[in-house]
Parts: sequence; structure tokens; C-alpha cells
Amino acid sequence: MNATYRNAIRDYGKTLITHIGLIDNTDTELTGGTPAYARKAVTWANDGTGTMRPNANIAFDVPTGTVKGWRGYSAVATGTDYDGANFSAAETFAAQGTLTLLAATSGVLHNAG
Repeated sequence: MNATYRNAIRDYGKTLITHIGLIDNTDTELTGGTPAYARKAVTWANDGTGTMRPNANIAFDVPTGTVKGWRGYSAVATGTDYDGANFSAAETFAAQGTLTLLAATSGVLHNAG
């Protein structure tokens, strides 16, 4: 498919994925912590290559444990899990902490495959 089609799919995808969440090493969304972990609303930007990326870095409060990756969701709670990506290496937190998802290295690619 051509770039016009891929960009249209990308733009529609922006309306589906409204929140980003984090998963642990068992592919389960994080819970708990003080301050408590929560999904974050996301606004998407185009990077000019058919990829949609968060328009800014997203900081999460994370509980003790391992963070394996991020997932895109259709709502702040429950909703549809549209999958996402795993980090090149999981992040382990020995205590409550903060993880920042970098916009420049996080996105959804719509390519010609």
C-alpha cells in the first residue's frame, strides 16, 4: 500500500489508542505502589515515516518489580489492549520508582512490509 493509505491507517490508530500502560515480565499490567501506578493518556504525533509516536515523554510511577514493556489501550481502565512493544531489556525496580517512556524511541510503525 502507498504512503497515503499507511498514513490514513496511522491516523485512525491514533483514535483507538488513547492510553499507554506498562507490563511486567509475565505480560500483566502493573498495579500498586505509592504513588499508585496508572495508565497515562497519550497524544500522538506523526514522525513523517508512517509512525505515530507519543508527542512527549511519559513518566509513570512504578511499584517494586520488573517492567518489561508498554501497551496501548483504548481507555484509562479496562478497555481494549492493542499490544505494544517490549523494551530491549526489562527494567527492575528494587523499590518504588519512576519510569519514563521516551517518545523518540516508542511508537507504532505502519509500513509497506
